[in-house]
Amino acid sequence: MKTRALVAALLLAGTTLAGCDKVGKALGGGKPADVSETAYPERVYWGDTHLHTANSVDAFGFGNRLGPEDALRFAQGEEVTSSTGIKAKLARPLDFLVITDHAEGMGSTMALYNAPRLLIRDPQVLRWYDMMHEGPEQSVAAMAEILAARAKGTLPEQFRDPKASAERTHNVWNSSIDTVERYNQPGKFTAMLGFEYTLMQGGNNLHRNVIFRDGKDKVSQIDPLDPTNELTPDKLWDYMDAYQAKTGGKVLAIPHNSNVSNGLMFMMTDGSGKPMTAAWAKRRADHEPVVEVTQIKGDSEAHPFLSPNDEFAGYGTAGWDIGNLMLTEAKRPDMYAAEYVREALKRGLALEQKLGVNPYKFGMIGSTDSHTSLSTGDENYFFGKHSGNEPSARRAMSSQSLGTTLGRFGWQYLAGGYAGVWAKANTRAAIWDALARREVYATTGPRMTVRFFGGWDFTGGDLKSDWVKAGYTRGVPMGGSLPAGKQGKPSFIVSALKDPDGANLDRVQVVKGWVDAGGTLHEKVFDVVWSDMDKRKAAGGKVPAVGDTVDVARASYTNTIGAPTLSTVWSDPEFDPKVRAFYYLRVLEIPTPSWPAYDALRFKIQLGPDVRVKAQERAYSSPIWYTPAA
Repeated sequence: MKTRALVAALLLAGTTLAGCDKVGKALGGGKPADVSETAYPERVYWGDTHLHTANSVDAFGFGNRLGPEDALRFAQGEEVTSSTGIKAKLARPLDFLVITDHAEGMGSTMALYNAPRLLIRDPQVLRWYDMMHEGPEQSVAAMAEILAARAKGTLPEQFRDPKASAERTHNVWNSSIDTVERYNQPGKFTAMLGFEYTLMQGGNNLHRNVIFRDGKDKVSQIDPLDPTNELTPDKLWDYMDAYQAKTGGKVLAIPHNSNVSNGLMFMMTDGSGKPMTAAWAKRRADHEPVVEVTQIKGDSEAHPFLSPNDEFAGYGTAGWDIGNLMLTEAKRPDMYAAEYVREALKRGLALEQKLGVNPYKFGMIGSTDSHTSLSTGDENYFFGKHSGNEPSARRAMSSQSLGTTLGRFGWQYLAGGYAGVWAKANTRAAIWDALARREVYATTGPRMTVRFFGGWDFTGGDLKSDWVKAGYTRGVPMGGSLPAGKQGKPSFIVSALKDPDGANLDRVQVVKGWVDAGGTLHEKVFDVVWSDMDKRKAAGGKVPAVGDTVDVARASYTNTIGAPTLSTVWSDPEFDPKVRAFYYLRVLEIPTPSWPAYDALRFKIQLGPDVRVKAQERAYSSPIWYTPAA
């Protein structure tokens, strides 16, 4: 074998951590049929649909040495040791997890790291190899260079051999499937199969997480799809259609991190910039029923530029609205409308009015996008975006944490989020079905219990009886559509309970969006129920601030303000039966410390004046839509 071919084989079809995971106890074996489903969802299940292990090209390059088994053990509540040697254990295990390692370059940096140095002839590859072996900071720097070369299309040949790459991906993928299967325990803990389709036009983030409803018998018949040379999501949808035709299985895709797409995620055109057709709009809606609205790399619900009258818009935008994902293009204000979810929901109404189909009729979830294999969403237990950003005395200071001049990779990271799923059982099928029907919601980390029903005859009296049953029998849950042709105004059952281990609630708001007959988009935020309503009287359309008990020096707060639970039945006072509209909940906690404040206390450091030390964390429900009768 020639030296070049040997090196390529070592780099691209080499050892995988998935295959080297220590042997764990065989936890699986239960069948979904063994778990009975309830008549309607009775509890919310908490999970993460976006987690990377050392099998992801960037995660390993950034120092992650934990494979899928470690990720699953951690999510189930077991103690693991992080890549930087820190003992880690969730105080509250998750109910489900989807490992979504990048399809592109799956296992490639791990293979490079494990290759014999003397066989590496390309000087650039050898330089990266040496940097990765010098320590965490140099490994991070090497990975930054690899990603930059990928964005420019200048990766060395060893990283571009399609045959060897496909072989390596196949091996890593099937090893990971076997690990996930062992840890899937229907009724107790759901381990789902998925991958990330890293679609990225010149650094503009158009990534999707691909989630399967099925197990090994079907998913092992295909390999993840590499999007390296693609510019639009159409090939992904072709792949999904082909999977379903071949196996009889089901699969959906979740767009994520739209805030760094530089105006490409939610366009008024199709993916190539041509006028959107009804067929294209339907195709997107069918394949992508949910979006990831909040995660480590910022929050994409609303931006102050788009929603200047919303005092709570702009959560988690600091540092993320300066450019695209790779900072290869600066951000312009005209890009925001195609990046933020509230505006996308409004655009969907306008497109439906024109085409008869709404491409952006999606639900909302949160997830972490952690590249440490550790799914953590709590401010007081944030393990970072990547292994170079695990707990340390300097990670909160942006440029120092990566050893670069980039200005948003420190305190600008958020600690969350999580996906709340109203499913009929803790199984792959039930959780996937809930995602598909959009009966899900997002939080920035806290595990608040949020329910939202829309109907035509709900009254305050319903809250005194079995209002959940009433919601399902006389209305539709979050993610649903109100039937048209009814008389009167729609009414909504609103309920939010605080995280049992977290902060009290400040308020619950209904966010309404609509499009008028002329095609103009509108929005309004209604405060519908809040704590101490007898004392905090609304004035000028605004509810006074709840107060602030945060002690930054002690990284603490008290639940002496706010309320543990808030509920009401609300009717839209401005309802027009001729106008398309959507409604979703935004639930706000009282102010609490952010993770840099906990770091400052733990490591006894002084934070800069610009560092975020407290915030009002929140939840976003999936919308309920109203469409006038034809």
